[in-house]
Order: sequence, then structure tokens, then C-alpha cells
Amino acid sequence: MTKIINIKHHTMLDANDLKLLDAKGITREQIEEQLDCFKEGFPFLEIAASASVEKGIKVVSKEEQALYMHAWDHYLGQQHKIVKFVPASGAASRMFKNLYEFLSAEYTEPTSGFEKKFFEDRKKFAFYQVLDAACEKNEGKGIEDLVEEGNYKGVVANLLESKGLNYGQLPKGLLLFHTYPEQWRTAMEEHLAEGAMYAKSNTGDIYVHFTVSPEHQALFEQLVTDKKGWYEEKFSVAYKVSFSVQKSSTDTIAADMDNQPFRDKNGQLLFRPGGHGALIENLNEIDGDVIFIKNIDNVVPDSFKCSTVIYKKIIAGVLISLQKKMFAYLELIDSGKYSHAQVEEMIHFLQDELCIKNPETKYLEDAELVLYIKDKLNRPLRVCGMVKNVGEPGGGPFLAVNPDGTVSPQILESSQIDLNDPQKKAMFEHGTHFNPVDLVCAVKDYKGNKYHLPDYVDKNTGFISYKSKDGKELKALELPGLWNGTMSDWNTVFVEVPIETFNPVKTVNDLLRPEHQ
Repeated sequence: MTKIINIKHHTMLDANDLKLLDAKGITREQIEEQLDCFKEGFPFLEIAASASVEKGIKVVSKEEQALYMHAWDHYLGQQHKIVKFVPASGAASRMFKNLYEFLSAEYTEPTSGFEKKFFEDRKKFAFYQVLDAACEKNEGKGIEDLVEEGNYKGVVANLLESKGLNYGQLPKGLLLFHTYPEQWRTAMEEHLAEGAMYAKSNTGDIYVHFTVSPEHQALFEQLVTDKKGWYEEKFSVAYKVSFSVQKSSTDTIAADMDNQPFRDKNGQLLFRPGGHGALIENLNEIDGDVIFIKNIDNVVPDSFKCSTVIYKKIIAGVLISLQKKMFAYLELIDSGKYSHAQVEEMIHFLQDELCIKNPETKYLEDAELVLYIKDKLNRPLRVCGMVKNVGEPGGGPFLAVNPDGTVSPQILESSQIDLNDPQKKAMFEHGTHFNPVDLVCAVKDYKGNKYHLPDYVDKNTGFISYKSKDGKELKALELPGLWNGTMSDWNTVFVEVPIETFNPVKTVNDLLRPEHQ
């Protein structure tokens, strides 16, 4: 007889379930917590304002730019470990959504604007020649002959399916993005090149870490083996490339419409990847003094990298300049030898530089004030490059009310804001800036110890999405996003960066934009 275990009197798990939990490294308490999230939903976050250059977003003047870049170059010359962290898991299938629709359409010639653009500009894609070779091998004809005879779907099938390039199933990092006179480069290679331009340590080492899905790791490793030497010679550097996969212990349980554990047709519990925010576990295991974070698809060819590199150095310069002040204040607090004027200076630093407002500070005695200041300063620090909003979907920078009543900069998704409240809706719609393009993080304290990053996550900032499996509806639990609730309790500084530093590739035709050519 199967042993049934009842937890908190409402979830029935059998021996097979417990075995599965054990294999994934998930506790029964976690399952309970997650099921409670389905039942109760997530509270909206209280927001005080959308961040703007008038309030909460720093604009770096020309003079300051030079100072911050100099500060960063000086820091690179010392004994520090800099890591470039690139989330790169997940297949690129969404990039080809329009082409999949074309494949299954009843018509055979390009009809939509997207389809026409793809075929008109086909020779501009970096993958044109390898696709041509795949068509030749599988169809006995190259791209131009297939197009000539009206076999457009044959070309697309060779791009997306396993008989050809299999781009529909590969991750974005392994796709050819850009054309150079001497080579074609994948998105992953562009990150290697970019890292050489602002993250080289004083020993000439560059640490790059990619989070990948387990089924693609070997392909990434092979690409590094094949290409590393060429880039090392070109940039006179030594690459230290590492990989990690999203831990299965961060998967979340799926629920049915009654908020009970969802079971597949074999009666097995269904778990789903917990989303981007799960990568905080991977980030937590990185040993670095400063960590740059940037998505895999936000890269440009070398000819366009100048602005990207300048602003990477600027935001890193802002980070280490702030950190230096914070460390000095924390050491002063530890010494006990501070004056009332210095306490006031620290409060102004919190308010003016870190944009942390606390309506209660005026009621606190000096001793309480110092504890409050120490608590706020002694946290991980991130500087986020924010671009002006040009109508892209997604979240943005806000001044949000924290559980302790303080107000500080936060990056929020639309799902975290009560859009039924006219005031909140107006703040969301009038936001001037968009989700971060770049993050640079300092994850060690003033004594040189690493912060334990999962301690700084606000678990109340996940969200629920609706999916289906085997024709049955289910609810999926997304963990707090990596730069949303997962970094909620960090010190956060927003810096305005130019739009040309933001060039994501969401669809295959984005590769035809001038900045990717």
C-alpha cells in the first residue's frame, strides 16, 4: 500500500512524490509555500512614483563621465576579480515565432510584412551562407534556386528544423548574429569580445560565466574550445569561461485550477523552471568583486560597441565610487568615533546618492539612527543602466515602498502594479525609462565577505501565469524576476544610458536592424 503523507492537513503526497522532491532537492515546506502562493496570489507593490531624471535616475555629466571611466580603469589595475555574467539558457524558438507561423500557413509565398522582409533581406543575415549549404545538402539546391522556384518553406524548414541548422531548438547564444570580413560571430562570441573591452583584470584574465540549459552545455563548451584561442590572440587576453545550469531545486510546482498540485497523465507531479529569478542561486555562487550582468541577445558588432563599452565603464565607475564611500562609512560606524555631523552626512548620502527615504528618521535618536544607517549600507549594491522608454513592453524603474516603510529605487514589472488604481496606472504609463539594459553588481561586504544573495529576495514579488499541459489548464509560479523582486533588498542606483546601448534580438528580423549589420 502506498504511504500517504499529509502536510499541514491539505496536500496529499505519496512515496513517489517524495522521491521526486528528494531528487530535485525541494522540501515539502517549499511545496506548501508555493501552493499557498497560488491560493492567496501576490500583493501589488506600493509605489510612490515612477523614477525619472528629476527623481531617482542619475544623469552623468561629460566631466563626470571621464572621472568615472578613470576610476574604473584604475580599479581594473588593482587586484580585483571582475566577472561577466550572461543569462543564456532557453531555446530561441520565440525568435522564430513568425517563421513557424509561415511554415504552418496554408499559403506558400511570403505574405505578411515580416515574411516579405525576411526573404527580401535574406542575404544580410550572418547565417545566410551556412543556411545555403544546408539547403544544398538537403534539397539539392541553394537558397536562391529554392526561392526562384517558389519553395520558400524549404528555406525556412532548413533554418529551423533538425535536418538543417536547427535554429528553432538552439539557444540564442549559439546562433550566428553578425557578419565580419573575416568571420561570422555568434551572440556568445560577441560577449567574449565585449568582455575584453572593459572587464580585463590586471593579469589579463577575463572571467565570463554563462548560465545555460543542460541539453546545450556541451555545444557551448565546444564553441568555446573552437574559438577561444582566436579571441585571446586578437585581444591579448586569457579567457576563463565557466557555465552553470538553473538548479532543479529552483523549479516550482504547477497547480491545477483548484490550487492543488497538478499531475500529468501518468499521475506524476509537474514542476516547471521558476523563471529568470532562479538565477540568483547561480549568481550567488560566483566569486567576484564586481559582476556585470547582461542578457545574451543584447550585443552589437565591434563597429557599434564604442557606446556600450563607454557606458559599461561609467556605470562600473559609479558602482565602485559609491562602494568606496559606503565602506568608509561602515568602518567609521564600527570604530564608534563618529560625530553628529558625520551621522547627518551619512543620512544625506542615503537620501541623495542611494535615493532611500525614511519618514521615520527624524524621530530616531543618534544610536538608533546609526543602526538604521548600518543596516541600509551593509547590503549588496547594483548600478542599473536605464534607457529612455521607446514603447518597448515591460517594466521599468520606480520608487517603491518597502516592507519596512522606507522608499527606495526598484525595478518593477507591470504585473506587480495595481493597474486598476488610476493613480498607479498613470505612474506606470508616464514612466520615462525602461527595464535595465545593463547591471553591474558589488556582492562583497566591507570586510571582504560575500553576501548570501538569497537573503535579499522579496518572495512576495513573484507572479502566476497560466499555461496548459496535455490539454489541461494549469497555473505556473514564476519566481521574483532577477532584477525585480530577487534584488529587492539591494542598494539600487539608476543611471541613464543612451538607447544605442540597448539592442536586444527578440525576433530574427531584429538582426536586420542597422546596429546588427
